[in-house]
Amino acid sequence: MSESAIKESFVFGSREINYELTFQDRKTLGIRVYPDCKVRVIAPLDTTEEKIKTKLREKAPWIIKQQLEFLSYHPLTPPRKYLNGETHLYLGRQYKLKIEKATANEVKLYRGRLLVLKKDNTIVKDLLSEWYRDKANTHFEEILKNIFPLFKRYNINQPDLQIRQMPSRWGSCTPRGKVILNPELIKASKGCIEYVIIHELCHLVHYNHTRAFYELQETIMPDWKKWKDQLERTLT
Repeated sequence: MSESAIKESFVFGSREINYELTFQDRKTLGIRVYPDCKVRVIAPLDTTEEKIKTKLREKAPWIIKQQLEFLSYHPLTPPRKYLNGETHLYLGRQYKLKIEKATANEVKLYRGRLLVLKKDNTIVKDLLSEWYRDKANTHFEEILKNIFPLFKRYNINQPDLQIRQMPSRWGSCTPRGKVILNPELIKASKGCIEYVIIHELCHLVHYNHTRAFYELQETIMPDWKKWKDQLERTLT
């Protein structure tokens, strides 16, 4: 059995698709698209190059669709300098940052501004990150609690919720029923947060992006595309 990966690519329309090709002792040819948008092809040992290319061209629309789906979950918020007057998002609204020296550290919304009170040598970025995480914990738990009754008929248990910084995703779920959300999502509007949570709950019913998965998502949230688009416009 060979496990060495070969880097290949092919062109479909105007798009070049790169992939890693691995040969294994197996009967069928498999194509996988990962959250980082990498494509892996696993082929039987005796598969010809022509057969691989034919299969890839056949599956190219599906590959591109999967990559675009994963890209919509890639947070690409611009870098911040954490200076007075800089704008920061919270629940879909922009707030101007105001930093003041104080005897105790605190972050709060005050008169339409994001006010950071800090002691000497305290890093503003750290204070804001902790504040965002605390807010994420509170709001995500509340939204999950309100949404979950819509899934009662699908015979799943209410999942444990975990907040974790993820460089390339807004949310994910595990086969054991844990939903993981990126604290950066608290910067999006409530509708966008609901969309991501519903998306992950749908995965507890249908783990892959199948037709049944999208039909369920449409049933639970008929306007999910609007919130998906808003999330992409706001935070990417």
